[in-house]
Amino acid sequence: MSHAAISTPEALPQGLVRERAAQCSRKLTIDPAPFVAALEERYGATIKAILLYGSCLHTQSLKESVVDLYVVVDDYGRAYKKRSLQLLNHLLPPNVFYLALPGPGLGQGQEPGQSLRAKYGLISLADLEKGATRWFHSYIWGRFAQPTRIVYAQDETTRIRLHQILAAATVTFLKESIPVLGNSIVDSEAIWTRGLALSYAAELRPEPADRARQLTHLNMGDCQRLVAGAAPALAGLVEVLPHERYRGLSDERRCRRTLRRWRVRTWQGRLLSLMRLAKAAFTFADCVDYAAWKIERHTGVRIEVTPQLRRHPLLLGWRVLLRLLNKGALH
Repeated sequence: MSHAAISTPEALPQGLVRERAAQCSRKLTIDPAPFVAALEERYGATIKAILLYGSCLHTQSLKESVVDLYVVVDDYGRAYKKRSLQLLNHLLPPNVFYLALPGPGLGQGQEPGQSLRAKYGLISLADLEKGATRWFHSYIWGRFAQPTRIVYAQDETTRIRLHQILAAATVTFLKESIPVLGNSIVDSEAIWTRGLALSYAAELRPEPADRARQLTHLNMGDCQRLVAGAAPALAGLVEVLPHERYRGLSDERRCRRTLRRWRVRTWQGRLLSLMRLAKAAFTFADCVDYAAWKIERHTGVRIEVTPQLRRHPLLLGWRVLLRLLNKGALH
């Protein structure tokens, strides 16, 4: 597979690439080594990289946590023995799996006797790049515009390419988010809060209504540096002002057009989310119990997981999904 620079309409700002590179190597408060070892044993030399993202970037303990990972591979045919999994990953990347490791859990951020749990998506390097630069939906670029760590890279060429992909995801996210703010004067907090809210609304996610603002506050320093680093690629969208403020340059017509694009993403995302939930019934062990745990943790809504629901998640899960939508537990 070629590792040439990413082909984009404009060159990526090198300051942004450097910022993403520095971010990716920042020290973690948890030890991902057990997960890396288990995934290497499972997929071997086909792994190009392993990325860590999400709330575990800030946690001090893995108790009651599930680590969010992406396994980036060179080829789905090499990653899977089953052709069905290859096909599913080609048609609707990523495939999502659950990884549970028994104790002892004595590493950094772990407690004695504690089991380790991770949810990971598996995607090819080529599909990750497409998702960051060319997908209409925000599933990939909305995630990887946010803070990420590279916990394993096969070689330095792959690491450099990932820095470029993450920088490209940031540019895509900002270009698709900033126009909705019109021609107002805004700061990085407003840009990221609005963009994350739009991205979350484009999926069925058990997140509280203020989650976008919470994440922006949690990562405020990163948000400010990423907008500043991406500014050269945002010509025509923002004017850089003093004191880390920006003047939006989108007129009312462009604002309405961008909002229409996000409405289309929302409907597209609901369909894709349902398709991914159906696919998870085949790839994600204990998917029903995990989904119930995550929904209760994020929303306080408790789901009774019956033996029948575990055996027939595709047949019986739709009624549960409708109840959650009626209660507003999914947005």
